[in-house]
Amino acid sequence: MDVTATPRHSRAASFAIVVGAYAVALAAAVAAAVVVDADHPLVTVLVADLVATLVIFGSSRLFDNSSMYDVYWSVIPPVIALYLLAVAEPGTDGLRQALVILLVFAWAIRLTANWARGWPGLQHEDWRYELARDNGKPYWLQSFFGFHLFPTIQVYLGCLPLYAALTVGTDGFGPLDVLATVVTAGAVVLELVADEQLRRFNRTRKPGQICDVGLWSRSRHPNYLGELSFWWGLWLFGLAADPGWWWTVVGALGMTAMFLFASIPMMDRRSAERRPGWDAYAARTPMLLPRLRRAGA
Repeated sequence: MDVTATPRHSRAASFAIVVGAYAVALAAAVAAAVVVDADHPLVTVLVADLVATLVIFGSSRLFDNSSMYDVYWSVIPPVIALYLLAVAEPGTDGLRQALVILLVFAWAIRLTANWARGWPGLQHEDWRYELARDNGKPYWLQSFFGFHLFPTIQVYLGCLPLYAALTVGTDGFGPLDVLATVVTAGAVVLELVADEQLRRFNRTRKPGQICDVGLWSRSRHPNYLGELSFWWGLWLFGLAADPGWWWTVVGALGMTAMFLFASIPMMDRRSAERRPGWDAYAARTPMLLPRLRRAGA
């Protein structure tokens, strides 16, 4: 039976399908990790991560909806963090471990909850995926490489500092850890406030109206600023644990490049097409780093 030919799934049924798909993905990832039995935990994580991504991609094909992958971004880092904690070397700083786990879970729970609150179900697909369906190129190749594999690699690279922070960091908790805590916790709060302000605005907004309140009056993408700050905070934790792992900055740099050169320009172009006052708003409001004072104040 072709599930894509069935009537629209209810929201509850859609959530059940997604939860089931991710449960299968997790089981497949664990099985892959056991079979591979790699010499280094990061190799094990990569193999398991790729296997889980393949399962979710299969689910996306089965239900003809690439948004099956959307929540993967926020649910996989806590799984990676818990695995790395389990294989930690003796003597790793316990305070740092506790803070990193707490902050990763706080970020993941908030971001997943934000997705769940706004997700209407499997009848909905992200507008970026819909654009790809209409560009004349093989859609499922775009879906696999662009919407599944690429973000999986991005998140994996972003999580590399967790290895140092959770498994090999024998240096005591110090000033750089304090900075990492402030940056990472501040990132979670920033995303929370920005998303809640946007949600309240959307409840009463008129067609074409631009969110120009609160944080959104000082930055066009305060939620993205929070997201990037989270990944930079993880890198700071890894650096504090073991400076030899400085090269894991590739994760935070990759995230920054993706948002600056792909995600944000795409969002801005869409807003300019749909909102008549966007150009004026963009002229007075920075793209990412906020003004301390509102323009004209």
